[in-house]
Amino acid sequence: MALNDASTPPANEALTPLPDARRAFRWHDHLSLWFSLGVGLLVMQVGAFLVPAVGTRDAVVAIVVGSLIGAGLLAWTARLGCQTGLASAGLMHSAYGSVFARLPVVLNIVQLVGWTTFELVIMREGTQAIAKQAFGLSLDSVGGALAATLLWGAVLLALLSGSMVSLVRRFVSRFGLPLVVLSLIWLTWQFAGKLQAQGFDTFWQRQGDGSMGLFSAMDLVIAMPVSWLPLVADYARHGLRAQPGKPGGAFTGTWIGYAVANLWCYALGVMVASTAAPDTTLVMALLLAQGGLVALGLILIDELDNAYGDVYSGSVSMHSLRPRWSVRRWGLLIALVCVALALVLPMHALEPFLLMLSSVFVPLYGVILGRLGGGGVPLPVGRKVDLSAAALWIAGIAVYHGCATWAPQWGSALPALVLTFVLARLTRPTAAGAPSPAVRSHG
Repeated sequence: MALNDASTPPANEALTPLPDARRAFRWHDHLSLWFSLGVGLLVMQVGAFLVPAVGTRDAVVAIVVGSLIGAGLLAWTARLGCQTGLASAGLMHSAYGSVFARLPVVLNIVQLVGWTTFELVIMREGTQAIAKQAFGLSLDSVGGALAATLLWGAVLLALLSGSMVSLVRRFVSRFGLPLVVLSLIWLTWQFAGKLQAQGFDTFWQRQGDGSMGLFSAMDLVIAMPVSWLPLVADYARHGLRAQPGKPGGAFTGTWIGYAVANLWCYALGVMVASTAAPDTTLVMALLLAQGGLVALGLILIDELDNAYGDVYSGSVSMHSLRPRWSVRRWGLLIALVCVALALVLPMHALEPFLLMLSSVFVPLYGVILGRLGGGGVPLPVGRKVDLSAAALWIAGIAVYHGCATWAPQWGSALPALVLTFVLARLTRPTAAGAPSPAVRSHG
């Protein structure tokens, strides 16, 4: 009998637990990956939004607390993905049912296409700024923008044609991470010197203009790690399984790696915004720093990891819906679509839409962690729709946007997350029965 019978549907890798034999990531691989994904010009730009909305002290509190909480959520989800061996789509199926889970999976694909397109725009604009500053070459024309976009798109396609595991272990861990760390150290030294020259005490005592409260600022910091929640299990499932009673490498590596990167980039964004001349963009401020051209170039290259991470996870989610195409084939198609969109869409005008779309994943993962995060509780097998989980998710979205509208001083992410997590925990199925694939594979 033929091994690949046409009547036999292909295996759905996204919904099947990854066996131990195919796992390779140790704790330092998780750390390197999530430090690299946590570093980016977009994170620094969002960090610059904190100035002058809140004072320096409130900004520090928001950055530290928000980074620890956001990275902690990522780490918890990574631990769940590592224990179950399931991709993000598989976790959604386990929590919400095989039919209803298609909705958040599709929303995740939409946001990943949007963020990948936005990353390509950021890399294009950074390339244009470097070309003008270093070589006096203007790439602001239609042809220049086309060339810069296609350049980064071609590199992205080349990376996607290879192995994700090899990319993380051979390039990110060994070469990419040290170069990015050196760039961040250099830029931090440069802008810390500028702060000292302007008067560090003045900077530390600076008050905000009141346009943003502490909890709203914390929401802004949490926003970046939360945007990675629908992706983290796609990578964590490749981690070596944790020993009984220990958190394991996926948990510690993800938490430490992303928390440090998020803290560092948000703080650097605040420092740049506090020392730059009025009307100076973040990219231009970095370029004008001594050695900023080299540092920005390395960070720009690291930005490619973010685009790759989005496309890879999007391809895993697409494979979960249409398994007849491989993850790699879906990845190449999504990358081509994103390159085309980067050439025609006004991405900066779409940024608020992308941030709003990301907000649905806070309550989504509040429910997933509440239902699956502790393990050991049997869940219904083969259920198409888990009505209680779906209702909690929708209620969480309403709470998120309700808080943003009527009580912005209290933030939105934490209330929605706490509500959905607690209610999902209290309503976990307890009836006797066979556990779901996710629970059976906790090992």
